[in-house]
Amino acid sequence: MKNSYRNIFLLIGVIAIVIMLFTFDMKYDELLNNLKRAGFWFPIVILLWVVIYFINSISWYIIIHDNEKNHVPFLKVYKYTITGFALNYATPIGLMGGEPYRIMELTPYVGVSKATSSVILYVMMHIFAHFCFWFSSIFLFIFLYPVNLVTGIMLALAGAFCLLFIYFFVKGYKNGMAVKALILCQKIPFLKKWAVRFASEKEETLKRIDSQIAELHKQRKKTFYTALCLEYTTRIIGALEVFFILKILTPDVNFLACILIMAFTTLFSNLFFFLPMQLGAREGGFALVTGELLALTGAFGIYIGLITRIRELIWIGIGMMLMKVGNKNKTDSNKNS
Repeated sequence: MKNSYRNIFLLIGVIAIVIMLFTFDMKYDELLNNLKRAGFWFPIVILLWVVIYFINSISWYIIIHDNEKNHVPFLKVYKYTITGFALNYATPIGLMGGEPYRIMELTPYVGVSKATSSVILYVMMHIFAHFCFWFSSIFLFIFLYPVNLVTGIMLALAGAFCLLFIYFFVKGYKNGMAVKALILCQKIPFLKKWAVRFASEKEETLKRIDSQIAELHKQRKKTFYTALCLEYTTRIIGALEVFFILKILTPDVNFLACILIMAFTTLFSNLFFFLPMQLGAREGGFALVTGELLALTGAFGIYIGLITRIRELIWIGIGMMLMKVGNKNKTDSNKNS
């Protein structure tokens, strides 16, 4: 990728960090006191994401490399994973920053169509694992807690929501999604002209991308299910973040309850995907889940949201710095394929 493009992505990230810092709904001395209260648990929370991003990188790495001659160094994939997620956290509507960045960085190694399809496949897998995690958490809740009428209706609606999207993802894996996504864009007023022109100019590339997406599900089942299991595992490991933060507040912490907190909070906050870092929605989700569903003090949820927000800011900063590290230009004969 050209350095000028990297600088644009870097500028987007820096602007987002500055906006988040200025809109932080807490005085800095109060923030510092909360971090001191966290003690050694806070660096543990930060380091936990070294492991989570590592597993995310393995998932994407095997999607890129299965039965392929082209080789992308794992450390590059790890770097692009961290920076891609950092851009997604920082930009509104989630995937507006990280995925184009990953495609542009990967293109010199594997070509445009392979870079695009591998990024689309990984994003699909990442989101698909979210829905599987949310759906399975409904049964965990039923196993652990009594269910009254109101809670039962909420769980039924959440289950129907998850099943609907799981169905669409399975259909997408079987038939590909690139062409259908462009057809959908052609119905959106502001995107219509661009989508029609792009579909016309890149018809063959889009068909090739769709065939590569369908191939993963039909012919590379081992890769498909391995990547899915890895992504699902990161959701379980991610619940350790809630576990560690709650350990700051109380010695009585149930890890299974932490899984439910993570599941229902991420479901709630993702409904507000159009906000950078789901500002406000994440904290509200933690407070709602801990207070209403799991009968914990609502303040616990606010504190979890605060520490999580600071962790995200730190990793956004790390991702932005990594963007400028180890950027040797690579020329590849496949880069225009």
